Amino acid sequence: MDDYQYPSPDLNQFGAWGAVPYPDWLYYSVYQPLVTANYSALYGQNSVQYLPVLAQNWTVSANGTTYTFNLRPNVVFSDGNPFNSYQVWAWIWGEFYLSGNSSNWFESYSLFNVSAVQFGPGTAALLNSSGLINPSSQAIALMSNSSWPIYVSGPHQIVFRMIHPFQWFLGTLVGFVGLIPDIQWALQHGGFGTPTSVNSYFATNPMPGTGPYVVTNVIPNSYVAFTQSSNYWGANLSSAQIAANRYLDPGHVKNVIIYTKGDDLARYVDLSNGVAPIAEILTQDWNLVQANPDKYGYVTLPQWNGALFAFSLNTKLYPTNITAVRQAIVHAINYTDIYSKVFHGLISPWVGPEYQSWKQFYDLGNFSPYNYNLTLSRQILANAGINVSTLPTLLFRIPTGCPYCTTSSELVQGYLAQLGINVNVEVLTGAQILAPFAGPYSYMVNHSASAGNIGVTDYLWITPLALSPADTWEFLVSNTSIGLNFAIYSHPTVQKCANDLLTSSNATLLNSECTAAQTQIYNDAPYAWVGAIGTWTPGGSIVYDKAIISGFLTDPLWGSGSTLPEFNTVTFVGS
Repeated sequence: MDDYQYPSPDLNQFGAWGAVPYPDWLYYSVYQPLVTANYSALYGQNSVQYLPVLAQNWTVSANGTTYTFNLRPNVVFSDGNPFNSYQVWAWIWGEFYLSGNSSNWFESYSLFNVSAVQFGPGTAALLNSSGLINPSSQAIALMSNSSWPIYVSGPHQIVFRMIHPFQWFLGTLVGFVGLIPDIQWALQHGGFGTPTSVNSYFATNPMPGTGPYVVTNVIPNSYVAFTQSSNYWGANLSSAQIAANRYLDPGHVKNVIIYTKGDDLARYVDLSNGVAPIAEILTQDWNLVQANPDKYGYVTLPQWNGALFAFSLNTKLYPTNITAVRQAIVHAINYTDIYSKVFHGLISPWVGPEYQSWKQFYDLGNFSPYNYNLTLSRQILANAGINVSTLPTLLFRIPTGCPYCTTSSELVQGYLAQLGINVNVEVLTGAQILAPFAGPYSYMVNHSASAGNIGVTDYLWITPLALSPADTWEFLVSNTSIGLNFAIYSHPTVQKCANDLLTSSNATLLNSECTAAQTQIYNDAPYAWVGAIGTWTPGGSIVYDKAIISGFLTDPLWGSGSTLPEFNTVTFVGS
């Protein structure tokens, strides 16, 4: 398979609390979660069917705050180390530690009371000396401490106790922090590191997982090689068991190589001659895919998916910190033009922040998408007494190697020029783009001056972190965001909705509060909402040779985990 980007910044799963590495090529095929979701039932419904993976089953307390997971017995990691509740515990709290003991390390969700938790270098040292296969009595006492909100109650049982009931809790486990590596192996190879200096060994030496494949070779920015694990616990699952949960499939080929090839034409050539029967094809060569419908298939997404595209407007940096300036900008953008030139028409209009899968919380204010209206933009600026000739040049920051970012930024540059607003486009690495957002909301505010005025907020950043209607509220417009609030936006009315989505199941209350929040966001215009992307990437998608490939699953978060298929689920024509 050919991808257009190497996982950023590397393959170190210890970055999962911050939604990295991305794209995670080890997602599901190497690292597995306790639970996953029914792929065919995810979107367009108000409920999701959850399926067991490493958890055999689970129970929920009567008050909805406590989930007890009974883990599968006789599961081992690819290196032979046993999977148990101690491994899960060490992984979850290790991520908490590496996040700087952030209360919202769990995919931006502040679900747990961590006031009693003391996980630091001393804890890591205790785990290292004890091990997690047959832990010492001292280590077991620590991991069984029920004053912590996540604790073990036996070698194959772990408990999660939340502050309040959160009806979508299981949706936080299907990716990122929910994917569990072998911490015993990690401890034997230097351990966690620290929040300011994470152990870099795992960047090119990924921790083993419980999944059907194991990493055999890593050449950074070139390729990663995988082979089927001889220790995969699901190797002998029946066809009926696999059909019930296809993510458990042991795979249909022995070896897989994923290449990073930044040149779109090179990926298309590999696809066309069968070297890579699956490849990401973007804007430059999308016409070649569309011209050969008999040869190529590609992934399309429903209009209610969570792969979204918007332009963020920095609410803390002059002059986009002025509401009238942001309102003028969102009405100066020709969305129809962007739909055609960037997305080839494969996009659906969107009113943020929620995506349409969760219909009961989508566009509660019943707003129309922002429309292209230069007359209105000029009127807004005039009414606010803003003389555009006195405004500084706006800085539009885009990541390198992103052709649709280049096209869209140049289009916006032209649109705003019609208002007399100058825009300078600056191309930076992904790490440079993310640097001002590499911390909690207070960190983002303090680094807002280096974040630029405008940014591309797309599927790379804002596909779902969890299967929950709270998701985009929590990380796009909340002051509890872990680093994805690219507009650096917060408002008390909006925060009330975001907070209560985590703590209340009262539909009437949530509807009222989130309607008010929707109105506030629409009027404050921290983002120019563009649309829900119809293909896997803006202007392109995962493309496959239909003579070779018969089907596959993508990750259950629709690209939030990986931009390629879960390769253990790839099936072949004639097999």
